[in-house]
This record gives sequence, structure tokens and C-alpha cells, in this order.
Amino acid sequence: MRSRRTPFLAAGLAMALGLATVPVTQAQEPPSTQRQALDRIVAVVNEGAIMQSQLEDRLAQVRSQMGAQQQDLPPAGTLREQVLEQMILEEIQWQMADEAGLTVDDTDLNRQVRGIAERNGMSLEQFADTLEADGLTLAGVREEIRRELTLRQLQQRRVGSRVNLSEREVERFMEQEGVGREQAQQALFQRKANEELGAWLQEIRSQAFVDNRLDER
Repeated sequence: MRSRRTPFLAAGLAMALGLATVPVTQAQEPPSTQRQALDRIVAVVNEGAIMQSQLEDRLAQVRSQMGAQQQDLPPAGTLREQVLEQMILEEIQWQMADEAGLTVDDTDLNRQVRGIAERNGMSLEQFADTLEADGLTLAGVREEIRRELTLRQLQQRRVGSRVNLSEREVERFMEQEGVGREQAQQALFQRKANEELGAWLQEIRSQAFVDNRLDER
């Protein structure tokens, strides 16, 4: 499924999910004949595949967000490789979540959707209308949020158990930063979790079968 996020939706997802999501503008959907011409497999990931059209959609989002933040774009080839690598990591994780039977029930999903709407000063009905005006649907956005929550659930399950804090570490952090115990524990846990997440992503990437066909013509 190709993913498109409006600026307000991206901000809402970041707040709701704690993910590294930044505002992007919606990429224009090319005519079906153009998209068919683009569609080819650019990477095989285990039993799955990433299509050229999916990569082009993501690239449009990344270019838009970097432009909005006035960041310099890397060379086109470098950017394409970096974005595809991120998509490969996401596909590996999604396959793992599917195999583990991880799900997000409708109650939790509805709570997240309502929270995003409220943080944007909207009722659920207004939120749905705004999405429709932007060429999206509430059902489609719900499934994107479900996917994001599922991946976060997988990461917490696989990475959270690796994080251990010693009492000495917490006390040292409290002394250095002048914060309370709970704040120190949260900050240290987040720091270590990020480190462990990076190591875990490298592990699952090395164990997966990936056939990168980006340069094929």
C-alpha cells in the first residue's frame, strides 16, 4: 500500500505514535498509464517486493519535506538508495509482525484516530472531511495508523527486553542533568532503546533475503 500524508496528519502521527514523522505534502497521483510504465520491482524482500511506483511516491514525500525544511537534497542517486533502504527495513519488519500475528484492535485504533483529530482541533467528522478534501479517505488513513502502531508494537517487543538500566546509571544521570528519578529513567531508557533499535535493525537486515534491483533497466 502506498502511503501519502498531509502536513497535519504527519504531525498528528508523530505526536500519537512517537515516530520520526515529519510534515510532508501530498504527492500528485500520476495518470494510470504513467504509473503502469513506472511499475517494476526495485527490490525483493524475502517473499515480498517493493515496486517502482511505491519508491517514487516515497521519494516525492521526502523531497517535499526536505524542501519545506530548507534542507539540501543529496544527489538523486544517493537519495534514491537511502529511501529504498528505509523501505526495505520497513518491509522486513512488517513481514515479521505479520508472522508473529501482531494486531491492533479497533478500540486502540479508534482512540488514536480521535486523538489525532482532537490535536488538530477537529471532530472526527471534520477530520474525515479534511482528508477527503485532500484526496484521502478516513479508512485509508486508519489502515496507515494501524500499520504504524503494529510496527511500533513489534519494535517494543523485540527491543524493549534488551534495555537494562542500573541504579548507578540512573543516579549518575540525575546528578549530571539535575532531574528527578522518573525523568532520568525515561530519558535513559529512550536513549538505550534507540541504540538497541539501531542494532536490531542491522541484525534483521543482515538475516533477510534482499535482492536490490534498483539499477536494473
